[in-house]
Amino acid sequence: MSGARPLAFSVQALTKWYDLTPAVENVSFTVSSGTIAALVGPLGAGKTTVLRLLLGLLAPTSGTAFVGGPWSARQDAAGSSRMVGGVLTPRGLHPARTARDHLWSYAAAADVADARVPEVLEIVGLDEEANTKISGLSAGQQTRLALATALLPDPPLLVLDDPMDGLDAAERGWLQDFLRGHARQGGSALLSSESLAAVLPSADTVIVLKEGTVVYQGSPARLRRGHPDRLVVAASTPIALATMLAAQGFTDAVIRTDGRLAVAEATEAQIRAAAAAAQVRLDSIVPDSIHPDRVLASLTKSTAAPAPQYPGLAGPAGIGTQQPSPMPYGIPR
Repeated sequence: MSGARPLAFSVQALTKWYDLTPAVENVSFTVSSGTIAALVGPLGAGKTTVLRLLLGLLAPTSGTAFVGGPWSARQDAAGSSRMVGGVLTPRGLHPARTARDHLWSYAAAADVADARVPEVLEIVGLDEEANTKISGLSAGQQTRLALATALLPDPPLLVLDDPMDGLDAAERGWLQDFLRGHARQGGSALLSSESLAAVLPSADTVIVLKEGTVVYQGSPARLRRGHPDRLVVAASTPIALATMLAAQGFTDAVIRTDGRLAVAEATEAQIRAAAAAAQVRLDSIVPDSIHPDRVLASLTKSTAAPAPQYPGLAGPAGIGTQQPSPMPYGIPR
């Protein structure tokens, strides 16, 4: 049996405060070498802060951030800066420079040979746009150029801040294919996104941030099992149908407030067979597919109490502070 993969990124109890406000608090996760991880959450969840802490651009208030090993042990070592390439927001692209000139300037700053410039242009598919000014590149091409900049020292680890933002479906597909190829070659990447749907095709691990804390870490498959697609059934006696389905092993069925039954894992044919056995009339069966971003919205829904109606005056105890309870299977319907 092979041993565990070495860690590419490791964050333990990472906390960053600005004055009296926590940007991230007690965040912990790990990313193995040869895998792609996605740090997902709404605007302001703390994603960019975590990435900047990993890149050493910010100092943590407490906790540790390792990049290919303890950063403190590597930051003075020769060549340590070549371990990780970063793409941040904003991208740092001067609109008046050509793509090639931009890369030449960064290659010189990183002490990388000029011969590497045409190599990275070809890797990201911009060799024909080498003489095009950045202002004339599309959003997808500008993201590719920012990625080419990060690839100049040929780093095994990539940190990408919202690389899917502004990309069309074709550009997203290209980036997803690139990341999978990078992982197959033994590289690793940690990317952030406000959209779960945008990163699922390439991610081996999903880390969901909510208000600076981790609310989910695991595989996309496990996340999906917790939020399955359903068939929504209008039946004459939904309780009898649910009881019959449970007797047949389909226990994940929930009666909605409108009286319809939302059933997971069972097929339409199995539901009809259970209804016939229970002598229940079926009026309709409609699919309810769960979009990944709907799952993300459920996981990151704010739990903060609403502000009082009149500033400075708190309402009576318990008034206006209760949050709606989630449905039994976790997704607001």
